[in-house]
Amino acid sequence: MVKNLKTKILAYTLKNAIEHEGKAKVESVLNSLFHEGLKKNEIKKVVPKIKEIVEKINSQSFEDQKKQFESLEKEISKRKERKGLPPLPKTEKGVITRFSPSPSGPLHIGHALTLCPAFLYVQKYGGKFYVRIEDTNPENIYKPAYKMIEEEARWLCNNKVRIVIQSERMNLYYKYIEKLLNKNAIYVCTCESEKFKQLILKREACPCRKISKKENLERWKKMLDKKGYKPGEAVLRFKSDLNHKNPAMRDFPLARINETKHPLQGKKYRVWPLMNLAVSVDDIEMKITHIIRGKEHRDNAERQKMIFKVLGKEYPWTAFIGRIHFKGLEISSTKIREGIKEGKYKGWDDPKLPTVSSLRKQGYKPEAFWKLSEQLGLSEVDKVMEKEEFFRLLKQFNKEK
Repeated sequence: MVKNLKTKILAYTLKNAIEHEGKAKVESVLNSLFHEGLKKNEIKKVVPKIKEIVEKINSQSFEDQKKQFESLEKEISKRKERKGLPPLPKTEKGVITRFSPSPSGPLHIGHALTLCPAFLYVQKYGGKFYVRIEDTNPENIYKPAYKMIEEEARWLCNNKVRIVIQSERMNLYYKYIEKLLNKNAIYVCTCESEKFKQLILKREACPCRKISKKENLERWKKMLDKKGYKPGEAVLRFKSDLNHKNPAMRDFPLARINETKHPLQGKKYRVWPLMNLAVSVDDIEMKITHIIRGKEHRDNAERQKMIFKVLGKEYPWTAFIGRIHFKGLEISSTKIREGIKEGKYKGWDDPKLPTVSSLRKQGYKPEAFWKLSEQLGLSEVDKVMEKEEFFRLLKQFNKEK
């Protein structure tokens, strides 16, 4: 527990109130306490105390808040100034990394704050930076996003970026599937999904797991054949440890049949790789050395490590970063599309939106996003950022030369 907790809460509440015209926010005070050593398992106990003090301070006049803070300012820990992002290990030969958006919509501020650290590390150490558009799910694609993502990524990276589209690499994924089939590391499962789920929960193998390599290859051809399996009748699965403590890691799927017309490929392909297969293949082929990704991808990283191991490859160094919850800002592509249709927004560059196209139109420069990314660093702690705080920081960095 934080020493002198009540005093610390009061000090940070006053500081936050003064910075925001007399109105402190519970989430901002909570975030500050993490830097004092607050642990996640203590949040439930601490939040009621913060709410109580925030309510009391917000009822005071601005002048009283400032006077009270003068005697408590010493309680605020001074953070060490850090210029730039923290150093990376294993950089002797440079850095090859990537940012992988889905084309469900253009880039928004959340994307930018994941993209920028990866790009900045390549600028620091030398190497290659890929923006890899993950479009192997034909059902979740907004076609104009391809062009928008490319243009916005090039702008954020001063054009020092290589654009790759996964659906243009399908033959490569098929090649790796055959390689994995020949290693007897994967199998084609035709079990009903509910039956398979029940077996997996009991740590038992489904009947398909034991079929021969020859039978697997025949089933694979039948998946590819338009006259073969229908959607939902066959799934390609990875042979993992059935005793893994996490059921989601047991014989997870790698590819499925989906006959939805693809915006770029049309009906050319009917078997589509799922994320863990496509990402693993691309990371191997592009010789990715470092990965910076949201911590919600921890399980995916574990699955991808299994695929790397079977193929005899070393998994890249990985950093997981916490989510930033932007309060008062809409970043859902689906909701923004709906808002545009309803006339709520004029378009993707509407000034009310935190999209890269909107912020660019408002006069923000790529350097402002770089500096904000540097300040946020690679912390795994989730953060809550109010709309006002976000724009205050971005404007501040936009003015700096």
